[in-house]
Amino acid sequence: VQLQACGGGLVQAGGTLRLSCAASGRTFSRYSMGWFRQAPGKERELVSAINWNGGSTYYEDSVKGRFTISRDNAKNTVYLQMNSLKPEDTAVYYCASPDRISDFIEDPYEYIYWGQGTEVTVSS
Repeated sequence: VQLQACGGGLVQAGGTLRLSCAASGRTFSRYSMGWFRQAPGKERELVSAINWNGGSTYYEDSVKGRFTISRDNAKNTVYLQMNSLKPEDTAVYYCASPDRISDFIEDPYEYIYWGQGTEVTVSS
């Protein structure tokens, strides 16, 4: 399984970014997908997840109402639209996927395939 994330960058507070993650190596549409982030000195956390068909989503409390996860199974790609960015959103963002097929996997420990990370920096 290969995951390739992109779309990070430097943005001012209140700005927007859209992250993309292209997947290959297996049938993308059968698996949940997630976005994690790791800020300097902090543990990696699950920011958002989406089930195989986009019908179920999860958001960490601090990003609810600002971030939107979506997927295009025809393009084997998952997205994270990030609006109203805050300095505390600064982190390296990773897309990830579990190994198990299920309707929706929200347990972050099941996400074992990782992309290389894309850096998001939000200036105040």
